[in-house]
Amino acid sequence: MKDKIEGRVWKFGDDIDTDIIIPGRYLVLTDENELAKHAMEGLDPEFYNKTKDGDIILAGKNFGCGSSREHAPIALKAAGISAVVAESFARIFYRNAINVGLPLLESEKISSSFDEGEEIELDMDKGVLKNERTGKEYEVKKLPEFMLEILNNGGLIPYLREKLKEEM
Repeated sequence: MKDKIEGRVWKFGDDIDTDIIIPGRYLVLTDENELAKHAMEGLDPEFYNKTKDGDIILAGKNFGCGSSREHAPIALKAAGISAVVAESFARIFYRNAINVGLPLLESEKISSSFDEGEEIELDMDKGVLKNERTGKEYEVKKLPEFMLEILNNGGLIPYLREKLKEEM
């Protein structure tokens, strides 16, 4: 994972649940690329076709609420989403996202500070989200060092494999 992430903004509101992120009918899919094609399909059927690697979702409160499926953060990551910044996250979605290597950061009233499609830069080390058009910077809650290590390894499983190698 890069210290700085640059991408376009995709805005969503409050209470975006896992059924919106990846509809339940696709839970039989195991291929990440196939899951990606259906990410956010309930709100925007063309979401996958419009996203590019590096794009960032900005959302309101309680992003990822609903069922505890790992498919949701996997679909977002596979669709090219490099991070999600929201006012708050559902606890289990937060854990699942970190486990699969998708950074989640919290910031108050963040989605109202940007327009969809704007270019932004997220500095993970400084905890700053910058609007490239206006130059204005917004504080995001920095992740603890151990979570950054998990993300830098691509998720929990690769992180644990690396730790086991170090111990041998």
